[in-house]
Amino acid sequence: MIPPDSQPPDPSGLFAALGEEGFTRLVAAFYARVPNDDVLGPMYPKHDLAGAERRLREFLIYRCGGPPRYIEARGHPRLRMRHAPFAIDQRARDRWMERMTEAMDEVGLQGEPRALLHAFLADVATFLINR
Repeated sequence: MIPPDSQPPDPSGLFAALGEEGFTRLVAAFYARVPNDDVLGPMYPKHDLAGAERRLREFLIYRCGGPPRYIEARGHPRLRMRHAPFAIDQRARDRWMERMTEAMDEVGLQGEPRALLHAFLADVATFLINR
């Protein structure tokens, strides 16, 4: 959680640092881990893994300062509403962050971009807890 006296992380400059290719590699590395994960795998419809990967990639690109394709295609993110059908508890949130951290390791994301993206994703993942 964000301490009351601090600002949430602002990832809007990350697209300049990572670019389209960086986000593509990161999200692909994350989704390579999902199907066999005992916590996350059952949450993702097998027939829509490619769609889920595309949506996360486009959301991150948009939110991190890249082209607004996500907004153009889907409108406002409405993350809590879109994730409401999925039982997201602390365990699922933590597992999602573990797999994303592994993906960051795999693609070699380091330094300030990694710290900022990690903080942003941790806040979003906590926000999505609904059980």
